[in-house]
Amino acid sequence: MYAVVKTGGKQYRVVVGDKLKVESLDVQEGDKVTLDHVLMIGDGESVEVGTPTLAKTVEATVLSNGRGKKLRIVKFRRRQNSRTRTGHRQNYTELEITAIGGKAAPAKKAAAPKKAAAPKAAAKKEAAPKKATAPKKAAKADAGDDLSKISGVGPVIVGKLEGLGITTFQQIADFTAEDITRIDGELNFKGRIERDEWVKQATELAKS
Repeated sequence: MYAVVKTGGKQYRVVVGDKLKVESLDVQEGDKVTLDHVLMIGDGESVEVGTPTLAKTVEATVLSNGRGKKLRIVKFRRRQNSRTRTGHRQNYTELEITAIGGKAAPAKKAAAPKKAAAPKAAAKKEAAPKKATAPKKAAKADAGDDLSKISGVGPVIVGKLEGLGITTFQQIADFTAEDITRIDGELNFKGRIERDEWVKQATELAKS
């Protein structure tokens, strides 16, 4: 059930249990208030419309009286050197709707006690033994050399070299001038291989 009431020059659609702030009323916290300007009451498919109001009322309880947030008001006149700033805080009364048309909220039914859970079977089926997992394949013995030991070769370059199939010091030690030109272009680091002496470093590391 809901109702449309009018108070303070404004209309509000309310149901029992609603809390709303209306224009300030001359009441105290905890007082009972009767809103008699009821414009409409709806209950399911049944709707009563007043002409202009109904003979029924809406009951409410005063929760608090207060003041709203400050509103800033600025008046400015162009080219008149006139500017005025003021503020306003609107008073309000907070209400809680307790009854509509003499009908209050229905009392909540006490929750039915939960049924006791059926006792579990004493003997539980033994869990089936898990299938033995196959042993993991041994890691490849030849995983390549740690190319990051070469000065100037970081993780990014190592990844790019691996993408070109270069994973050992010996491969770098065997670079020809054509290989260096081609790989420089692939890595987009022009001159780094010769500048950082990768071939010399790789040769020494391959021996060790």
